[in-house]
Amino acid sequence: MDTKELLKKVRKIEIKTRRLSDHIFGGEYHSTFKGRGMTFSEVRQYQFGDDVRNIDWNVTARYNEPYVKVFEEERELTMMLMVDISGSKLFGTVDQFKNEITTEIAATLAFSATQNNDKIGLILFSDEIELFIPPKKGRSHVLRIIRELIEFKPKSKHTNISEALKFLSNVMKKKAIVFVLSDFIADDYKQTLKIAAGKHDITGIRIYDKHEESIPNLGMVQMQDEESGELVLVNTSSKKVRRNYSSYYHDKVNYYKDTFTKSGAGTIDCRADESYVKKLLGYFKRR
Repeated sequence: MDTKELLKKVRKIEIKTRRLSDHIFGGEYHSTFKGRGMTFSEVRQYQFGDDVRNIDWNVTARYNEPYVKVFEEERELTMMLMVDISGSKLFGTVDQFKNEITTEIAATLAFSATQNNDKIGLILFSDEIELFIPPKKGRSHVLRIIRELIEFKPKSKHTNISEALKFLSNVMKKKAIVFVLSDFIADDYKQTLKIAAGKHDITGIRIYDKHEESIPNLGMVQMQDEESGELVLVNTSSKKVRRNYSSYYHDKVNYYKDTFTKSGAGTIDCRADESYVKKLLGYFKRR
């Protein structure tokens, strides 16, 4: 993609997603995530109407009269976008490939955070860390993130969510709002998610195509595994083949939902042919 075409694409995504973040998500994002980070400021004497849960019992005992801890909201939050750019993200049978929808969702979230004057960082991963952009503020920084999401070419087609979460835990020492965007056709990340979710506010956004859920009966078909690149002949008329595929797919989806829920992380499911706007808004309102 030449520079002119790339800039045109970046601008198109900016116009669409900025409008969404300005009119819809800005306020929802603010009310969902602001007030999460509270830092201890000082102690002062208890006043009528203060929350008794904030009484500092050590200071109260020392001075023999009640004192409360005063907290103030951390003005600045950090959002980390973790985006799976492995081979399976290129699958799409409707208007857009999954990676295009991923880019739009990531851009909408980034602009919502920018409205809040928060920092935004990016981790692109496959089965390795492909790119890390440290958190920064501002429109030009968000545009750089969009540019990378559009044109970055991964070295690997495989996926390792666990490695990406380990990297997150290593580089992000302070609590961050984290969105993991993937189709989650992976497993073995239960433990690393549990550790990361204990420190950060994590949400998994599963982006999928309805035609991935099952294989239609088309007889003998040559298929390519997007991640391994291997070409195989598949007899799609076999009920057993279709059943095995469906079972494999749903096992991965159930693992994702179960693992995220038990770790205290949030989940959003976005089907490629449905409005992600409704899904994101619904999630923000529920929280």
